[in-house]
Amino acid sequence: MTSRTSGGAATPLFYAYRAITALIAPLAYRKVAAKLAAQGVAEARQRERLGHASLPRPVLPPDAPLIWFHGASVGESQAAMTLINRLSERLPQARFLLTSGTATSAALAAKRLPGNAMHQFAPLDAAAPVRRFLAHWRPDAGIFVESELWPVTLAAAQKTGTRLALVNARISARSVKGWQKRAATARFILSRFDLLLSQNDQMAQTLIALGADPARVLPGGNLKAGAPPLPVDETALTALRGALRDRPVWIASSTHEGEEETILSAHNALLKQHPDLCLVLIPRHPERADEILGLIDAAGLTSARRSTGEALTPQAQVYLADTLGELGTFYALSPIVFLGGSLRPIGGHNPFEVASAGAAVITGPGTSNFSETFPPLITAGGAVEVSDANDLAQTVTHWLEDKSALEQTRVAARQFAADQARQLDGVTDMLIDRLGLTAADASRDA
Repeated sequence: MTSRTSGGAATPLFYAYRAITALIAPLAYRKVAAKLAAQGVAEARQRERLGHASLPRPVLPPDAPLIWFHGASVGESQAAMTLINRLSERLPQARFLLTSGTATSAALAAKRLPGNAMHQFAPLDAAAPVRRFLAHWRPDAGIFVESELWPVTLAAAQKTGTRLALVNARISARSVKGWQKRAATARFILSRFDLLLSQNDQMAQTLIALGADPARVLPGGNLKAGAPPLPVDETALTALRGALRDRPVWIASSTHEGEEETILSAHNALLKQHPDLCLVLIPRHPERADEILGLIDAAGLTSARRSTGEALTPQAQVYLADTLGELGTFYALSPIVFLGGSLRPIGGHNPFEVASAGAAVITGPGTSNFSETFPPLITAGGAVEVSDANDLAQTVTHWLEDKSALEQTRVAARQFAADQARQLDGVTDMLIDRLGLTAADASRDA
């Protein structure tokens, strides 16, 4: 286990930030509480943002740690749950706490967390909420997912003896530029971590350049590779298959503004050769459904909308799946999936969910959030990159007409996802070793 040297002193900027966040915490709380209330979150759970726990700290065996995971929203929480499940196998006496900031991630946690884990909303990054949170939960280790660098939280946790790790580390180019202007503070914040696991070599070098100790920065791959398959509603899947009958189908998933026009243009081209083809269009943000229906109409296509219960009839050329929580069911429906967030410089979305479901992957070039994933996936033959409507239509046509080629791509995608998932065993080993998740933690609960 690495030594717990400070690695840099707190800076005037850090002290100023801590003072300012303490002053504005009441105003920030009113804002976040109102948002949670609008999403149906009870008042007792809203107060978790102030550090007031709504659950008791679990009573632990003397040699068992309480391991705290934090992820901002749904994607990070899913990655955290992947590690919780793996660590549970290695540390059966441990208990786990997952914190996040959104109602959606809380709902996901309620459905998918194992029995030895619980969820709380994360405390605001201000002295009083963080102090209450740490005093109640007394975590032995804190594992932060991706890019949640909360200065007050990290500094306070490290000071109380909580060993810290940053996993799936990813910092945007914009954030890097900001931290570069505050080099001493960046070095102080990054030095709170005992371990930093980067998604790729480039991010590892970025972390080191920002002041992280090179001895604590290690490759960790992408945790999303090890997530369990998305749930499939077999009843809904059977109904969808019955509605489609023998119609061929392809999916455009997690699409963003500015992408649907390209997708619909490709679908119009595909209908010339495959007039009964159905496109299942799944927007990243379902609240854009009315806007997207306008685009479908403008493209001269007929549609049915899932959220309003419209039937998927043979006349519907586009099925607008504007619902949440059904991706697994739709990925089981079609062997061809285009992943959005990639035709524009958005960063792309998780290909492992598609690949592990056994579908072939199509992506645009804008996949900076998965720069360690898409190039080797494409090289392995599990995905194809397209740049415009013509490319997209040609790729879908090829797979509709050459079943052997489609099957080869599906197998390659599934194999790639399985190979990446196996690498996460090494991540589990590193966390246990560097965070000292052994019987030595008994002193924290004595």
